[in-house]
Amino acid sequence: MNIKWIVLLGMLMASCLMSAQNTTPPTFQIKGVVLDSLTQEGEPYATIKIVKKETPAKALKMLVTNMKGQFQEKIAGHGNFIMMITSVGRKAIVKNFSVKSGEKLIDFGTLYIKDDAKELRQVEIVAQKPLVKADIDKIEYNVQDDPDSKSNSVLEMLRKVPLVTVDGEDNIKVNGSSSFKVFVNGKPNNMMSNNPTEVLKSMPANSIKHIEVITNPGAKYDAEGIGGILNIVTVGSGLEGYTATFSGNVSTINSGGGIFSTVKTGKLTVSGRYNYNYYNAPRSYSGGNRRTSSDAITSSSSDLDYNGSSKGHGDFQSGSMEASYEIDTLRLVSMSFGLWGGGNKSRGGTDYLATIPMQGDELYRYSLGNNNKSSWYSIDGSIDYQRSFKRVKGRMFTLSYKINTRPQTSDAYSDYSDKDGTVDWQGYLKRLQDQHNDGSQNTTEQTFQADYSTPINKIHTIETGAKYILRNNKSENDRYTMEDGAADYTFDGDHSSHYKHLNNILAGYASYSLNLKNWSGKAGVRYEHTFQEVKYLLGHGTNFNKNLDDIVPSASIGYKLTMMSNIRLGYNLRISRPGIWYLNPYLDDSNPSSINQGNSNLDSEKSHVFDLSYSSFSQKFNVNLSLRYSFTNNSIEQITSMKKDTDIPGLSDPTGKEVLYSTYENIGKSRSASLSGYVNWNATSKTRVYMNLYGSYAYMKGANGLKNDGWNLFSYGGIQQSLPHDWRISLNVYGQTPWIMLQGKGSSFLDYGLSLNKSFLKSRLSLSAFASNFLKKYMHTSSSISGTGFTQDSWNRYSRQRFGVSISYRIGELKAQVKKAARTITNDDVKGGGNDSGNGGGTGE
Repeated sequence: MNIKWIVLLGMLMASCLMSAQNTTPPTFQIKGVVLDSLTQEGEPYATIKIVKKETPAKALKMLVTNMKGQFQEKIAGHGNFIMMITSVGRKAIVKNFSVKSGEKLIDFGTLYIKDDAKELRQVEIVAQKPLVKADIDKIEYNVQDDPDSKSNSVLEMLRKVPLVTVDGEDNIKVNGSSSFKVFVNGKPNNMMSNNPTEVLKSMPANSIKHIEVITNPGAKYDAEGIGGILNIVTVGSGLEGYTATFSGNVSTINSGGGIFSTVKTGKLTVSGRYNYNYYNAPRSYSGGNRRTSSDAITSSSSDLDYNGSSKGHGDFQSGSMEASYEIDTLRLVSMSFGLWGGGNKSRGGTDYLATIPMQGDELYRYSLGNNNKSSWYSIDGSIDYQRSFKRVKGRMFTLSYKINTRPQTSDAYSDYSDKDGTVDWQGYLKRLQDQHNDGSQNTTEQTFQADYSTPINKIHTIETGAKYILRNNKSENDRYTMEDGAADYTFDGDHSSHYKHLNNILAGYASYSLNLKNWSGKAGVRYEHTFQEVKYLLGHGTNFNKNLDDIVPSASIGYKLTMMSNIRLGYNLRISRPGIWYLNPYLDDSNPSSINQGNSNLDSEKSHVFDLSYSSFSQKFNVNLSLRYSFTNNSIEQITSMKKDTDIPGLSDPTGKEVLYSTYENIGKSRSASLSGYVNWNATSKTRVYMNLYGSYAYMKGANGLKNDGWNLFSYGGIQQSLPHDWRISLNVYGQTPWIMLQGKGSSFLDYGLSLNKSFLKSRLSLSAFASNFLKKYMHTSSSISGTGFTQDSWNRYSRQRFGVSISYRIGELKAQVKKAARTITNDDVKGGGNDSGNGGGTGE
């Protein structure tokens, strides 16, 4: 071929290649985050439009922000562009920007979006904000944006939270477990952890911003809490500026009020909150029977029927104060003080009738009257010092100190009357002496902690820390008895108990997290050394020391399928240390037919937890599904058995008759598989339909051939409708099948409620009216347990009917917020129970 033609052919090929390259314009990436200008929260589903400045009518790219307000997208070309961000009821954000040839990234950083007052007045559209958000290790429910929060208590709102169930007797479970811990604003609240039902049913939901279910606590959290952690974030922790909100409520069973305020002066910001609630519960009724198995009948056996009633009233109050001072841009000091607690009084009576098994002839009868009062408080204070670093953004060092005390008292009188029985049972009836039980418990706790966190190359993050807890538990139970015909009570030292439990914990952790494109992961390990010293100052028991060493691994991984959906896989080892209620050997025979006692030889229970979760959130549908499997080989279980009272060590004046004896033992082996689901459908811009589902299968096995298995289903659903002129109406329905216990099963439940809300004065004033279980005043529940030689069935009839109104009014302008250290003390290492004065905790953010 002629050289000239070769040259021409080469030039032609080069021209074609250059032309092909020019037809593929270079690309660059934009990124940023859109936040609400007041609450600093991400603006989900905001619409973003990118156009060339020369042709503004033609969109180059359309996208939306994710749940956290973040956006990231590739754009083709270079030159001058315009970005427009719009969202319903908001002022549009317009940004002009230029991209040079070869430029690869345009980072808009944080963009703040504001309400458009004009649009809100003229447009009737009501945007349905998403109520649920999912992260790699937690689920968040936005209580503040749920209209039902205007009239409900926090306990009632918990029924809507994914992975949480609350039955008709107000028993709370997280991931199917009653072993969980409660935090408030990222810090442990021991009073809530030990008395969650009493505390949360007294708290108005309008004081709560959102509730987080931390399903996979990492290494930085203490290893306690098998079900996970509930973190309750109160209103005000995200508000900016000086503001005050006043609220009040009244219903057929309770009334109360509260105030929240924030004030800023220079670098100092102070936030305070106080709530008070009084309740007067309608009379409730209870009863049941105990039957002896036909093959276990002896001359000391009896069948027992009982029924009674009780009525009580009480109050609950809580207050907190938080303050922060910015020494400079890199150093922050924050402080907090909190008070939680209340008291209650109750009176009641129960009639007992014992008969010969299989025959029905009367053996004995008596009546028991009760007059009880109790109080429980939690007082804590903390201080945190946080140091950031200018050279490395995100690097942080924190020193923390916390002190907490939890006094608890009880004063109970038991009066026996109408005693009558056959000759063989006179000795048993003689044991029924009037009693006065005076009890007090207290836990004082000091915690020292240091945390360090640093990012590496924007992809990796390393966290490490250490903690030392000094915990002093004391329990004193004094009994006084009065014989028939006596004029006064006398001290009963044999049945009194003074008990001291020192529990010191040294812990250290290290964790690693990764964020790489669509992947995210966390892995860590925690070591805890526990030193326990038990002393019996009065009563039966042997002093002992015990050391425990626990290595607790955790790992989780997540993958973002799309901007709106992700999948997560995790593993955690969780432990549960027994609290005073489980350990206290005090022999409670105030009811001689049913005797209870703790066990000071209990070990910590360990549970292995695996979970797989999927979440998808869009403007129309929110879906969260979680599959969970857990197993425990030494779980702490309450064991009830029928035995002669002569076989119960430490019981005074035994008669040889058979009674029920309950204590705690590390004999449980449990396997549980569960599936929880949350679905929210925004049918229209004004209609929301939602459902929270939980189903589980459990298998439990104990000593002496005890075992049980079965299914449990929980469902909570409803519909919310927004009406013209800022009216909203909600209808909710809840149901649950009987839950499974080692020795029996609980009861099924059905609840329903209706609420109506109205906002005034640009949403500063809110009024609500509500009614629940309005078609029937009393609810009937039943439960049963069985063991070797006996079965026992119990029933309760109590009122859950409620009618009421509530009001909330906000004043002030929003300009500043209380800053908090990103790391602070959280102790969640002790299993509570009953009236445990026990312990809470972990290391939270």
